[in-house]
Amino acid sequence: MNYGQRIVQVFYGPGKGKTSAAVGQCIRAASLGQSVIIIQFLKGNDAEEFNFLEKLEPDIKLFRFEKEKESFSELLASQKKEETQNILNGVNFARKVIDTGSCDVLVLDEILGLIDLDIITAEDIIHLIELRDDYTRLVLTGQNLPAELVDYMDVISKIELEKDTTVN
Repeated sequence: MNYGQRIVQVFYGPGKGKTSAAVGQCIRAASLGQSVIIIQFLKGNDAEEFNFLEKLEPDIKLFRFEKEKESFSELLASQKKEETQNILNGVNFARKVIDTGSCDVLVLDEILGLIDLDIITAEDIIHLIELRDDYTRLVLTGQNLPAELVDYMDVISKIELEKDTTVN
């Protein structure tokens, strides 16, 4: 890994495992002594599957700005309005983390979904990427990768489901 060089990585696609892949990057980075911050969006504040990350603090710090337990897509319109402000607070926190160089690896989990919901724009993501160029790694996840972001990515991994015989 080249220290001092900005690497922007994305895990996107319709398949499951994007967040898990990003968390794998975090565990790897933390094992190398790097500081890691994960900011999760659109999953509510009760995403139990990743509560184990709290056990990895202070090496990996997890932040969720949403107040509702349910994921954003399950909320009523009145709840979405308030949660949108909470989400924007999370985006502003991400901007501050990047601007101040507060960590070596920053994961913005499901931030691409904020574009799909018209909460932020692809241009907002570009501004985050361009804030500074001396962090080690920025990892983004979401279902869709807007074409205008591709040129800003160094590593792109598309996660697609090939087979699923489980019953949900």
